[in-house]
Amino acid sequence: MAQTTLSDRILRDLGARLKAQHDEFARHYPGESGTRQPVHTVYGGSHLFKSDTTRKLGDLALKALAQYAPNATTFAESIGIDPAVGDTVYARVQEKLKREAVEDFRIDFEDGYGIRGDAEEDGHAAQAAQECGRGLKNGTLSPFVGIRIKSLSGELAGRALRTLDVFLTGLGGALPPNFVVTLPKITAPAQVATLVAAFEALEPKLGWKAGALKVECMVETTQSILDHDGTSMLPKFIDAAKGRMTGAHFGTYDYTASCDITAAYQSMRHPACDFAKHMMKVAYAGTSVFLSDGATTTMPVAPHKGDALGEEQKRENARAVHAAWRLHADDVRHSLANGFYQGWDLHPGQLPSRYGTVYAFFLRSLPATLDRLQNFINKAAQATLHGDTFDDAATGQGLLNFFLRGVNCGALTEQEALSTGLTIEEFRGRSFLKILNNRKASAQKA
Repeated sequence: MAQTTLSDRILRDLGARLKAQHDEFARHYPGESGTRQPVHTVYGGSHLFKSDTTRKLGDLALKALAQYAPNATTFAESIGIDPAVGDTVYARVQEKLKREAVEDFRIDFEDGYGIRGDAEEDGHAAQAAQECGRGLKNGTLSPFVGIRIKSLSGELAGRALRTLDVFLTGLGGALPPNFVVTLPKITAPAQVATLVAAFEALEPKLGWKAGALKVECMVETTQSILDHDGTSMLPKFIDAAKGRMTGAHFGTYDYTASCDITAAYQSMRHPACDFAKHMMKVAYAGTSVFLSDGATTTMPVAPHKGDALGEEQKRENARAVHAAWRLHADDVRHSLANGFYQGWDLHPGQLPSRYGTVYAFFLRSLPATLDRLQNFINKAAQATLHGDTFDDAATGQGLLNFFLRGVNCGALTEQEALSTGLTIEEFRGRSFLKILNNRKASAQKA
């Protein structure tokens, strides 16, 4: 028998130290929540919001697709995707726009609404709440929905909190599923803490359980990246939110403006934006906070209007829309390549290019990811068979997440996901570690 020097007591003490560190680590980095993340957030002014807004946006998106990409080949060329997956992408985008054109909608009281008189904003907040309630009752809301209030910095803070109060009170106690409040232009964690304090005051009065209201933090100021003393502000948002922070959304144009970048060079792929978004990835990796990229502001709008257009005018319209689609698609691809699976859309004409690009991303990567996940499942089975520990569950979870994201947005079918060798119950359980543990338990019983 091998001789050792360390006593059992010392080993227990060392183990206790490691457990304390592990518990603290797990508190800060609990891993992904396992819940669905939308592939986009569509923003629209609160004064325009109606209970059936998302359905109307879907109809407009289908019309744009039919008019400017009447077949799969034209669509694939316009957004720059592999023609080998063009037919599948086109069919699935059409189905998506008919079934669930908008995954997440944000009723905007900030940049998409502007500065108005108090009485007018009160009225629009109350009206938007009524429409939201009607949409909830009629089943016409998007699966994810929320409001963006004004900033809590400076003189607009009072207006922002009043709008929050008017809107939430106007819901009449019926809070939609997956509802979130987006907080813009954050310069200090105290602003997040203040919003959470408002939530804590509102919830019992409106009959909601504690923690029902969630916050989404916008990262669009340089101060939100680095504090005055050089420390990162981003993790402090999570602490200030007290378990309520669900997402961090990058504000491309406010952020580049805060970096003194002129309008002509403000874009989603500017190096300054990549730096900020890499900081977001580092700060929020391993947490349950979803990350979202910003918006492409070049809209797919035809320059010529009317029914009596000449052939050259029609071609110019198509070229303009295709150019905007391609720019949007390139921005979305850049986001996906950098691990941002969500972004903003501002116009119904952007929905086809959003879904087309996202779907092509998943379909193009499907064969390789399918092989890798199958290999991981086989390795795990061998480890279980020999009583060994499979210590790469995190990578397996990442591969499983690929299929979960793809199925959630409509890019992939459940049958394609099940070709990995998973059962439907295992796939819907959303946890690779649980799959391993359940299979190990089954093997031990056999």
